Amino acid sequence: METIQIDTNSKQYNVFVGEGASKEIANFLTMNFPKLTKVLIITDETVARLHLEELMPQLQKWKPAVFTAPSGEKAKTFDIYYQALTAALENHLDRKSLILSLGGGAAGDLSGFVASSFMRGIPFIQVPTTILAHDSAVGGKVAINHPLGKNMIGAFYQPEAVFYDLDFLKTLPEKEIRSGFAEVVKHAIIHDGQFYEWLLTNINDLNSLTLEQLTYSLIKGIRVKNHFVSQDEKEMGIRAFLNFGHTLGHAIEAEMGYGNFTHGESVMIGMIFALKLSKESVELHFNLEEFVDWVEKLGYQTTIPAHLSNDKLLEKMRQDKKTIGESIRFVLLEELGKPVLMEISDTKLADELQKFRN
Repeated sequence: METIQIDTNSKQYNVFVGEGASKEIANFLTMNFPKLTKVLIITDETVARLHLEELMPQLQKWKPAVFTAPSGEKAKTFDIYYQALTAALENHLDRKSLILSLGGGAAGDLSGFVASSFMRGIPFIQVPTTILAHDSAVGGKVAINHPLGKNMIGAFYQPEAVFYDLDFLKTLPEKEIRSGFAEVVKHAIIHDGQFYEWLLTNINDLNSLTLEQLTYSLIKGIRVKNHFVSQDEKEMGIRAFLNFGHTLGHAIEAEMGYGNFTHGESVMIGMIFALKLSKESVELHFNLEEFVDWVEKLGYQTTIPAHLSNDKLLEKMRQDKKTIGESIRFVLLEELGKPVLMEISDTKLADELQKFRN
């Protein structure tokens, strides 16, 4: 099992990566929370059916309660957040209690926001079950959605630990593998050119990933995430580079309706747009054709869904939390592994969107 230490200003904690990593949770709780009174597991319907039964026996000492949210982004609504808080109150959680998130990025975001706000903050642990969560489970961003924008209501709240059990990834459908791997690609592009070249050479079919390839990719991605988070926990500077592809990606995701088009697939289109913008705006030297051919072979859609309007996408981008005032901030790429922030005018963005769609 690999252990990666995450260093932020507010907390240091470990990410444990490996097959069977979740079997260490009980020992961790016993050692680190000797006065632990109660555990509330927050999960979703799909993950509960697949993995909850495996986790429950080792937590019996604390008589865990379970709150089950809808799967995917439907977990991240005000109503579900309120229901989760109600479950915490009904099960008599107190300040010496702990929330355990079992699921993908949506379950982790919901769990962390509940933990951050219940009794002004109680500890929580991330037990991610998706590839996508190698990104979302690390770094302490927790949030729920609003109809006007994704992740607009939330907090920076670090977990006590992350137990990334690779056994849980064996049940992922193809769509979720593709969604999660988009964030792996993002991490390589913004920080590690050698890792990007390794991906380009070695990853040719997401359905036939070996455990060794997946483990290597996830550990690399987590280390890249730590590089940015350790220097800029609250996203006042370089952590914003982790949003590469997300400005347009979040707009596509919102316009498609949360849950109808996966986060990773939306972000992949956003990355291609950002790379094209980078070539025109900051003279990036990058083989975009090779990149598009590669990701299409991996099963990604590389164009904006035809029925989405440019005006609606621009409106969503203006509402994005990465927007400052009237300017829309984009993460672009000066060269592979070297991102830069740039403010793009509405007029230029509208023109570039139209060119991209043509």
